[in-house]
Amino acid sequence: MTSWRILLADDHLVVRAGLRALLAGDPRCRVEGEAAGLAELRAVAHRLRPDLIVLDLSFGAESALPVLAELLAADPPPRIVVLTMHDDVSFAREAFAGGVHGYVLKEAAADELLRAVETVMHGSVYVDAELGARLARSRPEPADALSPRERDVLALLAAGHTNAEVAQRLAVSLRTVETHRASLRARLGLGSRAELVAAAHRMGLLP
Repeated sequence: MTSWRILLADDHLVVRAGLRALLAGDPRCRVEGEAAGLAELRAVAHRLRPDLIVLDLSFGAESALPVLAELLAADPPPRIVVLTMHDDVSFAREAFAGGVHGYVLKEAAADELLRAVETVMHGSVYVDAELGARLARSRPEPADALSPRERDVLALLAAGHTNAEVAQRLAVSLRTVETHRASLRARLGLGSRAELVAAAHRMGLLP
């Protein structure tokens, strides 16, 4: 029988325990590792080389979005199903742009996660039905294409804060801020501080 080696990544022990119990109901699912933080996620994923990662997007004040590229650089790359409470289309759009294969909301029925796992492990993409409909209806204008965290970073940079000051204010790592700044530069063509300020004003991020 086909079996899938799974890594659970969520900063809540109770959530991981519930996921482990849920997935145990499918004989194809073998939970072989857990991670409660981003550093642990990197280390366990590197050691375990799982077939699938069930991943929350938020670990305290840190976002998992910047580590997607690193996770998917493994050979062979894992499939990734995001399991999150973030129902904002900008989060889902950025997650799929980062390479995830499934997006499920934590408020969904338990069997939806099992459907998502089966779907992505058979090579397809899965998205929560209601969120998928909103994604289809939405048109990604530049401001909408940014996650809430990217908008926070853009607003603070445009206000004149350094990368280190932004990291301190948002309680994230300097590396996370640098990753967001590089993403803003690549996706919106924002390089100089003047361009950052102009974009932040257009998007209504500055008073």
